[in-house]
Amino acid sequence: MLRNLATSLINADKEYIVTTVQKAKELRPFVERVITLARHAQQAEGSDTMRVVNLRRQAAKYFHSGNTTFKIAQSRFRGKKGESKEAPVRTAGVAAVQRLFNELGVRYKDRNGGYTRIIRLGRRQGDNAELAVIELVDNPRELAAKG
Repeated sequence: MLRNLATSLINADKEYIVTTVQKAKELRPFVERVITLARHAQQAEGSDTMRVVNLRRQAAKYFHSGNTTFKIAQSRFRGKKGESKEAPVRTAGVAAVQRLFNELGVRYKDRNGGYTRIIRLGRRQGDNAELAVIELVDNPRELAAKG
């Protein structure tokens, strides 16, 4: 469940998701640990490529990023002869790891923790569960509002 929530948060266009307070509180250290790995990779970018690869592999463990069927889907022997072959789509976990290291690691390079914010929304109509928004801080929407 935490892997799916973390993938959703990192891949979200608006960089926030709405969930219950308890899930948001559990998700916060999970996501911050992964963003810290991306930050360390940014700091070690030029000096040690093996360390960067190791940090990417460590971060991939936090997501469903295994593409066990990717090689089969990419094979030249798939489909019927003469039929056009569409490019296989990567999983959301792979996209999350790529965004984490390409975009979020750069954004939070100089920040020491505190990458997420939890805002309470109130209670959900139906089961009366307490809702919250968990969002990434210093997102473009927030920076545009500060102007």
